Amino acid sequence: MKIITPSFILLSSGLVKNLSVAFDKEVVLVAPLKELLDRFKDAQTIECKADTVLMPGLVNPHVHLEFCANKADLQYGSFIPWLHSVIDKREELLSRCDTKLISQHLEQMLKGGTTAIGAISSYALDLKATATAAQKVRFFSEIIGSSPNMVDALYGDFVARLDESMGITREGFYSGVAIHSPYSVHPVLIKKALKLAKERDLLTTAHLLESRAEREWLKSSSGEFKPFFQKFLSQDRAVNDVDGFLKLFRGLPTLMTHANYANIDELKELSQEQHTLIHCPISNRLLGSKKLDLHKVQEAKVEWILASDGLSSNYTLDGFEQMRAALMMQDELELEPFALELLNGATIRAADALKLNCGAISTGRAADMLLLDISSNTEQILPSHIILHKYPILEVYIDGKAQLGESHGRS
Repeated sequence: MKIITPSFILLSSGLVKNLSVAFDKEVVLVAPLKELLDRFKDAQTIECKADTVLMPGLVNPHVHLEFCANKADLQYGSFIPWLHSVIDKREELLSRCDTKLISQHLEQMLKGGTTAIGAISSYALDLKATATAAQKVRFFSEIIGSSPNMVDALYGDFVARLDESMGITREGFYSGVAIHSPYSVHPVLIKKALKLAKERDLLTTAHLLESRAEREWLKSSSGEFKPFFQKFLSQDRAVNDVDGFLKLFRGLPTLMTHANYANIDELKELSQEQHTLIHCPISNRLLGSKKLDLHKVQEAKVEWILASDGLSSNYTLDGFEQMRAALMMQDELELEPFALELLNGATIRAADALKLNCGAISTGRAADMLLLDISSNTEQILPSHIILHKYPILEVYIDGKAQLGESHGRS
């Protein structure tokens, strides 16, 4: 048992003072220090330096690690030119993205405060790195392919990758199923993959309505996607429409990523089916998508969380940077309440969406926590301060174990 006493603690309800946290592998109790010392007489006390904040570790529920080699190889600004650049550079980028590079990025994410991720894996190139990572991992094996002639081969490859991921037995590693998108996966493949997910009780995720081009293609088989599908797949018509795609997920709560171009009826469908919307603000901006209307999302009572997407459409996997971007982009939302919503969307709500028992400093939750040096003698700190200022991270805890060496104080 350990007891830590920071200046402030970030709970899901907001910031509090004059409390300490008793924890081992899980958070045991949040209470005044004297109460904890009386109750846990043999506990090891961790003395923090002045002016610190203890907060939950960040949870990034949607990240593509297999494109970590990208820096300036791909074209930003609009979705279709970006997609063409991905096709042109894919083999080169994948060949440069080995286990060592992915592990380096996972280590950077850890030092930046990310203690759990949802990894979207198309090729299983990230399996070894995530299997040995410090973070908790929900590993989503992704299925993609819209050609009816390739259904059996694509499904067989998907099952082989899924079986390999389910063979990983380390604590904190869990499998899942990813359906790439309605424009890129044949409905027969979707049905087969979702049937398997239900049989194995696996969490599911999918991309949805990320771009205007996708919306036009799914609605009328027209727009910018038409020449793309004609050129690469000899297809003239979309294999799904939005309504038909969403119907396939009924009864199966799913993490739906982006949804920038979802209308109010589609958002209500997400809410009714208890799907979770994953918002990737920087990725959306770089690929020319319109700003997600979070006010409309909230009106439709859709649960939303925050993620980075991958380095194919982002310059950083840092969770605080995603929150800063969203805080600035969503200018119609009141600053401080929205800042707390962002912090919860990057911690407790993201953890719950991934079905991970972390994301909050609360009794019974995994002791995945960050200790921040706020570098200021202050009587008050606000949620926006945590997001806006790149406070040094003194320690990262996962399951109560210090990952950086507990260099912040004396014990």
